[in-house]
Amino acid sequence: MRDDDGSHPAVLISNRQSMQVDEAGLTALAIRTLSAEGRIDRVELSVSFVDETEMERLHVRYMGEEGPTDVLSFPLGEVDDRGVRLLGDVVIAPSVAARNDPVDPAREMRLLLVHGILHVLG
Repeated sequence: MRDDDGSHPAVLISNRQSMQVDEAGLTALAIRTLSAEGRIDRVELSVSFVDETEMERLHVRYMGEEGPTDVLSFPLGEVDDRGVRLLGDVVIAPSVAARNDPVDPAREMRLLLVHGILHVLG
């Protein structure tokens, strides 16, 4: 989501798993988090929701650790040909988040998203 003038961060969502995810609410939280950290103009963040199989592949490939994890962050910090700073990718496994907090998995998803964004920002 981005205003045409680029005055708000763009948050690109990819949901590649079957659990219910509040994409609109999490997008709004990501924008609030980026804004609170002073990342407002001409920035883009990618957020992916994946199943445990995909998360385990990423965890092994990039962290060298077996098994799925709840969140991974991949900072980029590059500027594309449009002049937009590509902050990076946050990848979350909602099923792992639900196991972390079975009482309120939505709260865990919010926590993991903010945690992942802060890692992307350094």
